[in-house]
Amino acid sequence: MRRRQLGEADRIVTLFTREHGKIEAVAKGVRRPRSHFAGRLEFGNECNFEMHRGRSLDVIVSAEILRAYWSRIVQPERYAAAGAVAELIDAFCEPQLPMPEAYDLTMGAIAAVATVPLPSELLPRFSLRLLDLLGLAPPLESCVRCGRALANESVWLDAQSGGVVHGGCRERWRDLRELQLADLENLRALARPKGAQATVRATPRAAVATQELIAHHLGRRPKASLELHEENAQP
Repeated sequence: MRRRQLGEADRIVTLFTREHGKIEAVAKGVRRPRSHFAGRLEFGNECNFEMHRGRSLDVIVSAEILRAYWSRIVQPERYAAAGAVAELIDAFCEPQLPMPEAYDLTMGAIAAVATVPLPSELLPRFSLRLLDLLGLAPPLESCVRCGRALANESVWLDAQSGGVVHGGCRERWRDLRELQLADLENLRALARPKGAQATVRATPRAAVATQELIAHHLGRRPKASLELHEENAQP
């Protein structure tokens, strides 16, 4: 997911694994021209690793590529979208805590980013599905404040409370984002598991609402998402 330099020839890489969750490991000699890791430890690649225990960090002994996505996500918009996926996993997932469902979600998102025409469109659904796996998904069938079931009505996003509120619970002195019924239905479809009448395309309001929910739980706006917004804003 990311890497940083160590000494003259090594790197510390952050990996997201199915069996061991997020871990950091040392790739010795990876920066040398004839390193046997050449082309393997690239961002987004899925590999089978062999490691041995070090004093403080595991050491990567070998890496066998299972699926190579780097050459397809190196384009600016695809790289930015894949970077947003990796940033959220890195921020939300605890070190060495196995999360196989989050792993599958991540690799599915990376694979899709590498192929779809508009990769940034995948981020709202990925974000909502990740929040669901973490137990942070917003309740979208009821008001987050009073618990009343939401009827066919407009609602307002209350990101600080982690969901949406109906008109009776809306604090009018706060500048809350209004969501039309179509936006609420879209959020519900984005959050559904695959195959359960889910959708991958967000309405503009639903996309912004998802970003605000992520920013609330993360405590900041993701850096990669800001870069992606700037990239898409360029003529």
